[in-house]
Amino acid sequence: MTPAELNVVVLAATTVVLLGVAAIRISTGAGLPSLLLYLVIGLVIGEAGLGVGFDDAALTQTLGTLALAVILAEGGLSTRLSVLRPVAARAAVLATVGVAVSVTVTSALAWWLLDVDPRTAVLLGAVVSSTDAAAVFAVLRTLRLRPRTRATLEAESGFNDPPVIILVTLVVSDLWHELDVWTAVLGFAQQMVVGAVAGVAVAVAGRWMLRRVALPSAGLYPLATLAFALMAFGAAGTVGGSPFVAVYLGGLLLGGADLPHRRATLGFAEGLAWLSQIGLFVLLGLLASPARLVDAVLPALVVGVVLTLVARPVSVWLSTVPFRVPLREQAFISWAGLRGAVPIVLATFPITAGLAGAERIFDVTFLLVVVFTLVQGPTLPWAARRLGVLEPAQTEELTIEHAPLEDLGASMLSFDIPAGSRLAGLKVAELRLPGNAVLALVLRDGRLSAPPPDAALHVGDQLLLAGPTTHRAAVERRLRALSRAGRLATWFGERGDQPRR
Repeated sequence: MTPAELNVVVLAATTVVLLGVAAIRISTGAGLPSLLLYLVIGLVIGEAGLGVGFDDAALTQTLGTLALAVILAEGGLSTRLSVLRPVAARAAVLATVGVAVSVTVTSALAWWLLDVDPRTAVLLGAVVSSTDAAAVFAVLRTLRLRPRTRATLEAESGFNDPPVIILVTLVVSDLWHELDVWTAVLGFAQQMVVGAVAGVAVAVAGRWMLRRVALPSAGLYPLATLAFALMAFGAAGTVGGSPFVAVYLGGLLLGGADLPHRRATLGFAEGLAWLSQIGLFVLLGLLASPARLVDAVLPALVVGVVLTLVARPVSVWLSTVPFRVPLREQAFISWAGLRGAVPIVLATFPITAGLAGAERIFDVTFLLVVVFTLVQGPTLPWAARRLGVLEPAQTEELTIEHAPLEDLGASMLSFDIPAGSRLAGLKVAELRLPGNAVLALVLRDGRLSAPPPDAALHVGDQLLLAGPTTHRAAVERRLRALSRAGRLATWFGERGDQPRR
């Protein structure tokens, strides 16, 4: 590539990224999932628009897999373990039994209604039965859902990819003609167990290192944390496990640890996840051929209706009845099973394997994702209100960031005073922080000052404290207690323990 060509590539790539960023703002205002606009950008750039030809399904599959790894890592890092634990069992059943039921129902009805061969029917049912982490994380986090409902959907979307990937890989391989149930079950068990072990092992090592090593720059902590999460992906794939289970579980354990610069880490991971989504969906839009999509409209509608109105509700009901999930919540979980990048990426597997009719499977999947995301995404806020799964407005929990000062044996803590916090109105002298910790600086209305003991705190103040590392946990508990109960926190029995939602 010549320097002139490189300049053009960089210009084009940055233009696409900026268009993707603008699409986020447009989609938020219009109530549409941003992934649809990314696909449109890809279609506009492609053969029917600006004329850029792209038909490399193998490259799309590889880059799509890497993008999904980043998206799952960010999803794990930003999910609180305390929220996930109560719903782990039902999310696991949804991600396994639920997927099996959905694949079975969708495949059977597709074979009957569309008159396709059994292999094509199974592929259609498999590629569309996995809910998509990118779509779920992007859409649901704009809603104030009850923590258990949101955690169920996010955990399901994080863990239901491996079963489908294993099934699709087996069906497109030469093993299809001699495939038996035990082979599939044993392969699935190996992938899940080995992937989970690899994810936990790498995350434990990462937590140990990041807690004990003071890096020379704050910007290295987010980089190192995300690198450990993605290391879990590579390690699991190397030893025969599911990389997707490993990266999501590794992200969960790293995100649940008390690591330095947590807020900066989450911001860095979120930015990379958005970049991955933009690149992935634009690439998938480029790969699609609008001239072929017309013939796929009817099959896409048939499979989509079967999946959305029959297979998904049945799978959710069978998976959640043992956990006594209310019918209203079941209905929302069923409707919020969004499809996105994962089905379209999986639809490239038959193309790379050279199967007959593979392009038709891709076209049907592409159209199904576009049409049903367009139907389901904008209606989720209305459905959440009607079904009563929104959480009442609550005072925000205090979010405390810390950074180690290894040479001094001290830590710096920073946080903002949220609306409703009872820290507002307290005087600096009333904080009474353990371990001789001190409030060093306050940023208010763009002005930085060292507050005297009689200065009062306000909502929106940004505070910077310093104290011995050995007393950091006690200082954080004291601050949370004051934020919840005010100056008489101890008198009211409030100790400032970590929130359990």
